[in-house]
Amino acid sequence: MVLAGWHRAIWRLNFVWLAGLAGVASATPSAPACVAPAADPANSYDAAHTYAKLHKDYPFIRVASAELPQGVRRLDSLTYVQYGSRCLQLDLYLPSKAGPHPLVVLVHGGGWRSGFRAEFAPMAVRLAQQGWAAATISYRLSGEAGYPAAIHDVRAAVRWLRSHAADYQLDGQRFALAGGSAGGQIASLAGVTGHLPAFDPGAADSQVSSAVQAIINIDGLSDFTAPAALQYEDDPAKQPSAAGAWFGGRYAEQTARWRAASPVQYVRAGMPPILFIGSSKARFSVGREDMMARMQQVGVASAMLVLPETPHSFWMFDPWLQPSVDATIAFLKQQLPER
Repeated sequence: MVLAGWHRAIWRLNFVWLAGLAGVASATPSAPACVAPAADPANSYDAAHTYAKLHKDYPFIRVASAELPQGVRRLDSLTYVQYGSRCLQLDLYLPSKAGPHPLVVLVHGGGWRSGFRAEFAPMAVRLAQQGWAAATISYRLSGEAGYPAAIHDVRAAVRWLRSHAADYQLDGQRFALAGGSAGGQIASLAGVTGHLPAFDPGAADSQVSSAVQAIINIDGLSDFTAPAALQYEDDPAKQPSAAGAWFGGRYAEQTARWRAASPVQYVRAGMPPILFIGSSKARFSVGREDMMARMQQVGVASAMLVLPETPHSFWMFDPWLQPSVDATIAFLKQQLPER
């Protein structure tokens, strides 16, 4: 009877303690509810619209499947950062087998002003099939927030994923950034500036790093200031060009931004190694060879795969997606070996 009474007393104490916690929690102001921006009917950079443009010249292509195979699971719409009521989300693709798994964070393209994270779902699925976790992320497009907001968002996504590494069985020491087109440039810039808090407002309030250990740049610019890039990105006939809209002005008006957004400017010893995967359209990868040469001078590894007779946005389609995945995994296994 004494023992039973003691248990009842402990139960009452625990109840009071938990009730107190509930009161504290309810008194803590919560973040505003997430409000998604209105759909933009002009945002048509996706596999279906791109296929409609390409299949006449490439009748053999097929939109790569994002269907989940056995052995891969997906966690949808995880919020990784919130600005007021604006929530940015990611989808996480995980191998079913036990981790920890190295991670590839995938950044979609679309000229900095359009696109959807689902663009890289097929690549994420195939990475997960081979034992790599993958996250496809949304970020603020130029119509919502100009440069360098997208870089801030990518760095925030890396930090959030690393801070939740134990929850999702991720290897926090083997993170890579990858992206295509504008996403390739964004991933490169976020990756090569991993040591610079100026590109990461969240760094001051966190002890979790947003740096990555490798980068995959798929048909993305490395130098906005090169003449071959300015020919297209600073075209006066475009009012504004895609890059000009992101930077808030043409090259002559925002020279410092155009230069600061060029990954080639940040080559240094100790930076992450980079794999460049390119199409046959050289205009989209301007600055690549110069950046590789500079990396060699400071002793940082780089590699390049150019897929012959390919259009831009080739990574959305078979037969080109699989060689891109194979090259990515081979490079990452070499540069980020298991510990």
